[in-house]
Amino acid sequence: MKYLVTMEMIQQMAPSDPRQLIQLIEERVIKQHEIQVKQEAEKKILAGGSVVGKMCDVFIVEAASNEELSGLLRSLPLWPIHKADVIPLESFEDVLAKERQEVEQMKAALK
Repeated sequence: MKYLVTMEMIQQMAPSDPRQLIQLIEERVIKQHEIQVKQEAEKKILAGGSVVGKMCDVFIVEAASNEELSGLLRSLPLWPIHKADVIPLESFEDVLAKERQEVEQMKAALK
């Protein structure tokens, strides 16, 4: 199943000490994006990126279950300080089949 995921920062994380900021960027921000690049190469993340001008990532995930998706999101280093919004997606092919079936049922009801 495919999911549209938006992860937006909910906590201010920039420490005032430049050394701590460097450490934070290296240990969390860079690490998160390295994981996302790897997940994209593995086709777990199908598409996505960071929102320009915002501390927010948006991506489409392929996962077999809600539990798999939850594990993937919780593995991200910035998970604790982000709010995740998840929207399950139905394929266009499935929607098309359902719409055709509904039309056929409506036609049959008119006879």
